[in-house]
Amino acid sequence: MTAPRRLAALALAAVVLLTGCGSGNDVRGFLDDTYRLTDSDGDTATYSSPDPVGTTTAAIADAVPPAERQADGGNEYLRYDDDIVIVSAATDGSTVRVEDLDGRYRGGFFAFLGPGFRPGSPAGAGGDGGPGDGK
Repeated sequence: MTAPRRLAALALAAVVLLTGCGSGNDVRGFLDDTYRLTDSDGDTATYSSPDPVGTTTAAIADAVPPAERQADGGNEYLRYDDDIVIVSAATDGSTVRVEDLDGRYRGGFFAFLGPGFRPGSPAGAGGDGGPGDGK
C-alpha cells in the first residue's frame, strides 16, 4: 500500500472510531437526540417517548449500554457512570427522566433495586446477594 493510501485509510479509521466513541457513553446526548425534552432542572431532565416503557428502555440500553439495569413496579432503571435513567409509563407512551448520580442515588434512594444500585457500587459491579449483603 502506498503512503498516501495508508494515510487515507488511517484517517478514515480515525473518523469511524471517533464517530463511534463520541456518544458511546453519553446517555444524555442520546436522549437529547431521540426524545422530546419536557422539563429540565439543574442536572435533571425529563423527556417524552411515544413508545411504551419496555420499548423505550430497550432502545436506550441498546444505544448506550448501562452499567446496570433493573425493573421495579412498572419502572425501568438504567445506571450509568454519572447518571441514572428512569423510564416510567405515561398516558401517551413513557416518560424518561435522567438524574445525576450525586443526588438521590448517592443517599441510597435506589438501594432497594439491589446489586449495582447501592450507594458506592462501582460501575458494572453486582453483589452476589448472599448473607450479610448490604448490611
